[in-house]
Amino acid sequence: MTTVPKRRIGTSGPEVSVLALGSWHTYDRMDFHDGAALLRRAVDAGIDLFDVGVYGGVPLDESGKIHHSFTDVIFGRLVEHAGIAREDYRLSEKLWLEPWPQITMSAQLQRALERVGTDRADLAVLGDIRTETINYRALVLDLAEAVRSGLLGAWGVNNWSVADLRATHEAAQAEGVPGPQLAQLKYSPCRRAMADDPEYRALLAETGISLQASDVFEGGMLAGRVGSDRVVGRDPGGVRERIAAVAPRLREIAAGWDATPAQVAVAFGLAHPATATVLFGASRMEQLEDNLGALDLLERVGAEPLRAAVDELWVDQHVGA
Repeated sequence: MTTVPKRRIGTSGPEVSVLALGSWHTYDRMDFHDGAALLRRAVDAGIDLFDVGVYGGVPLDESGKIHHSFTDVIFGRLVEHAGIAREDYRLSEKLWLEPWPQITMSAQLQRALERVGTDRADLAVLGDIRTETINYRALVLDLAEAVRSGLLGAWGVNNWSVADLRATHEAAQAEGVPGPQLAQLKYSPCRRAMADDPEYRALLAETGISLQASDVFEGGMLAGRVGSDRVVGRDPGGVRERIAAVAPRLREIAAGWDATPAQVAVAFGLAHPATATVLFGASRMEQLEDNLGALDLLERVGAEPLRAAVDELWVDQHVGA
């Protein structure tokens, strides 16, 4: 039976499973009892990091539409029904810059935790920066208060630039408060411009900030669901069509290893030297079981040979993030 190993997030974050489960529309796309069984299986396999969030109030894609979701509320009920004790999993929440600083990070987090039905988050990930300026000092002090009060264990950021991440890290150091421990970046065999940028890699190595690879299936396209009408997140760089075009080649590469495209995508995320955990969504048991097979694939093929084999699929190297 597969046992998912653990890695530490950053220099002071929690130790978590290298595979993490979550997506902004996971649990509201599932039958309730199927969802509970899936979470139970994930925990029994060693997955202990679950990513949820209050999704609604900010546009999450280029349409500008507000996509309300109760996936986090459902998650809390599923955990209870599955009999999963709070000490047996790590909760990763989302925090948003749009309502801040009028609504503090602690206030945001408190409301999010009430929806799930727990009193603390082990990790929180700050959403995209959509403004030209940000008060890094005020931000890290606000987050430090959430940590001090016991609401939050550690925090990271989502798709931030090298400059913003470095400035935030330096502001935290200057104030003597906990800094970012994780950078959640879109990262797949096709979309690599941020996480494989030499400057970004250097920053992660220098600071000890970990990578969380997210969007590894590109809305399902790299897991065999090309043409899906699912609502997915933003498309920085505008490369989604190019990703769809190379997806058949990923299937060919995977077949050569007697693997699935989803397994290659997850294994690729794990192969980055700064990766602490790979985040994926699974709404069916067979998807979860398939993704667990990425661990065996990575062990069989090796990180560098795997990365070299999918290098031809990289489509965003000239358009940035």
